[in-house]
Amino acid sequence: MKTYLKTLLRMFEKHLTRFLSIILIVLVSVGFISGIGSSTDKILYSMNDYYRDRNVSDLIVKNTKTEGFSSGFSDEQISAAKDFYGEDNVLTGAAIDIEINVNDETQLVRLYFIDDFEPENLKVNKPDIIKKESFTDEESESLNIAYAEESDNIIKGLAMRTEVELDFEDILTRLAESNGVELDSMMKNFLKTLKPVNVTVGGTLRSPLTFARDGEPSWTNPQDTKIPDTINAVNDLITLDNILYMPSDFIPSVFGVRVMQTTDMFVSFKDKSKFKSFGINYENYLEEQKAVFTETTEAETEDLRFITLYDNYSFVSLNSYAEKVAGIGYVLMVAFLFVTGLVALSNMTRLLEEERAQIACLKTLGYSSAKIIFKYFLFAMIATGIGGVGSYFVGIGLAYLICYVFNYSFAMPPISSQIALVFYLIVFAVIVVTILGSTLIAGMKMTREAPANLLRPKPPKAGKKVIFERIPFIWNILSFKYKSTVRNVLRYKARFIMTVVSVAVSTALVTAGLALLDLCIFGGINSPSVMAIAAVVIVFAGLLTGVVIYTLTNINVSERNRELATLKVLGYHEREVSGYIYREVYIDTTVGIIFGYPLSALIILLVFGVMGMGTVGGVTWFWWLVSPFVVFLFTFIVTLMLTPKIKRIDMNESLKAIE
Repeated sequence: MKTYLKTLLRMFEKHLTRFLSIILIVLVSVGFISGIGSSTDKILYSMNDYYRDRNVSDLIVKNTKTEGFSSGFSDEQISAAKDFYGEDNVLTGAAIDIEINVNDETQLVRLYFIDDFEPENLKVNKPDIIKKESFTDEESESLNIAYAEESDNIIKGLAMRTEVELDFEDILTRLAESNGVELDSMMKNFLKTLKPVNVTVGGTLRSPLTFARDGEPSWTNPQDTKIPDTINAVNDLITLDNILYMPSDFIPSVFGVRVMQTTDMFVSFKDKSKFKSFGINYENYLEEQKAVFTETTEAETEDLRFITLYDNYSFVSLNSYAEKVAGIGYVLMVAFLFVTGLVALSNMTRLLEEERAQIACLKTLGYSSAKIIFKYFLFAMIATGIGGVGSYFVGIGLAYLICYVFNYSFAMPPISSQIALVFYLIVFAVIVVTILGSTLIAGMKMTREAPANLLRPKPPKAGKKVIFERIPFIWNILSFKYKSTVRNVLRYKARFIMTVVSVAVSTALVTAGLALLDLCIFGGINSPSVMAIAAVVIVFAGLLTGVVIYTLTNINVSERNRELATLKVLGYHEREVSGYIYREVYIDTTVGIIFGYPLSALIILLVFGVMGMGTVGGVTWFWWLVSPFVVFLFTFIVTLMLTPKIKRIDMNESLKAIE
């Protein structure tokens, strides 16, 4: 075992670069994929925590029954709902979307008249109090103080102490029209007796029902209009200019009876821990509860209109964004895993090839094949494990970054502390199986050979004419060094194909990221979240490209030490020796980029498909030229990094006979 352990430690020292390349490829691939996937889980966890903590109403029930004018919910119906769902799970009031004059401008404003309204004491739809004005005791008694929704990209917001006049004659007339009620002359004369009510903005808040920064669609949209789940599709709907919250006491009363009754109930289901918003069977549960509510309150079905979370733009759009991020992750996961597996297979296969003599010695000393394979198994396992641990933290950091960027589109709920491991465990498990499986297969193949055969150097691949040699008018104009390069590129077909495929997939990933960026810049998708994801894809695809080219080029240099040393002995300058390798690298990269274009179109098609927007043909031509530039940039950086290694090749050591 002492000898065994010594060879194991020496192997780590000798193959440090290869050890680090496995760590890096795992770090980049697993870190990126788990980060994208974990961000989806984090967003959904955060949304569900917010949904529970703020006791968000699952149902908004509007009573549209009209007798004479508007009856609303009776006291008995309200009591029945509170008894069934709990006092703290039912909020009552009235709400209407109406055009009114605000700051000498006609705006579409949602007016919430809430029973027993005190923002700090609300039990359902608990808001965030953003700002609160200080009023004197005299002002507090004389003013009708309301709260305005915080401004966002669409909602304009109102400054403190802004006065808004509510013309209840106009409000009730429009409410009657929207309910299909024809007012007789007596009712019209009655409405004319109602005096306008002036309300003063005394604070701003953010309701948990309206945390999207792209505005909130109005209820004045047709009743059967569903909130679309495509990004920015809210622009196709009528959006509100402002939202005002105020006590129901502001509604005028005649003979002690309010002219607008309680027409809205905000109902939160009792035990939210049993299910998640938008979780499995949640929609079915909502449908059941509509029937339960109708039965509990003994209301007529035709008198009720239900508004659920599926009709709420903030929840629907955030859920949709999260699903789109997950979809992007699934598409790119396949490409990243494919490249990672390819590079890992190449790495471990070449390592075992370089260790032929060591394997022969161990077999001669009596070590079993299982023990010998375990040595390389351990090498791969430790490298993969270190990369896997590091990738977990990279993924978590990336997930938090994406959640943070979502703040540009949403007033994001606090990021959930729940650990999102599903994506990470799946991806890491696939990587582990791929790397260890390739090590096992290569090891079994190597240990089946006799020690005498392993001690002999592997015979070089036989040279033969390449296709270009059969085309004289091309071949004859090439100088010796370019003829040599072409022969080497086509001689080692497996290495050539592996490099081309890896570069093609990397190019496709970079192009997909650029296409997402194009969707935001030129496609009219005003989404910082998508732009951030595009940037992340580009950066990690670029890093993957760099690691791939570095690993494959490093393997190329390592296995051709004697060849490069021979060139030095023959008098080649260091630049010429480096060029001997780098010409092949750039040829492989160029061919990979060419094959990467059709693959790019396929991946972009898949990404746009899961997002529900964008077309391959719509991607600006400019980006198709940028992606090769990104790939060549990383290739150039890699060649700079490997130049010192080529310079350090020892002519004497490399040319010594293996015996």
